[in-house]
Amino acid sequence: MQQIISFLYKNKLFILFLLLEVLATVFTIQSHSFHKSKFVNSANFVSGGVYNKINNFKEFLLLKKENERLSEENVYLKNLLNVQDKSVVEIDEVHIDTVNYSQKYSYTSAKVINNNYRKNNNYLTINRGANSGLESDLGVINSKGIVGITKSVSSNYATVLSILNVNSRINAKLLNSDHYGSLNWDNIDYNTVQLLDIPIQASVYVGDTVVTGGKSTIFPEGIPIGVIKEFKTLNNNYDYIHVTLFNDMSSIGFVQVIKNFDKLEIQNLEEKSTNE
Repeated sequence: MQQIISFLYKNKLFILFLLLEVLATVFTIQSHSFHKSKFVNSANFVSGGVYNKINNFKEFLLLKKENERLSEENVYLKNLLNVQDKSVVEIDEVHIDTVNYSQKYSYTSAKVINNNYRKNNNYLTINRGANSGLESDLGVINSKGIVGITKSVSSNYATVLSILNVNSRINAKLLNSDHYGSLNWDNIDYNTVQLLDIPIQASVYVGDTVVTGGKSTIFPEGIPIGVIKEFKTLNNNYDYIHVTLFNDMSSIGFVQVIKNFDKLEIQNLEEKSTNE
């Protein structure tokens, strides 16, 4: 306390000068409209800049929650698009919508909490499981294309067999033709997969888009996969077709898990036909 008093005593003239300067400034601002407006504008500029910085920081903190909201909104819209009105009945010029709806696929939002992409047998882990209606052999995609297929499922989590897994086999086709093949990975480049079993009759060009074929009960037809990077023919067959993925498999955040409501019916019918 003595030090404070000593400091004030030693600098009393300077402190008095500052107080008089402040009072003079206040009186000047209050008595002159021009100075007052300049002061208010300057204060608004400073406070506005501070508030803008604070708001930007808050928005940065909320990015995670916003990404989750957008992912859930995408899932909702996809589910909505899969609900199709079957018919409209017209009776005596009165239109009556028959509430007959058909939904073939459902989509569940999930977040990737672990992702391997540099091994032979790569897997992802997502934060949804049986409690969210998930089971094995469901397609997993995001906004850019396919990611993999669910493998093991617990109550709250599931592992996903990545497309970057040497055991992965996914039905795929050329976007502009009906020629189908099988997609797998040769464990060389995590940005590139291989399209196999495409017949030589198919016209293949660098830059062609490859999508899911829809010949299985896992993925709907037409989900993006990538573009043809290069190919080679050998003995009237395609020796290889390399496909550059749309997805950056080293950076996967939110995904959607696809469930086909007709899957069991189709499998039972095909099994019955095989056993006859």
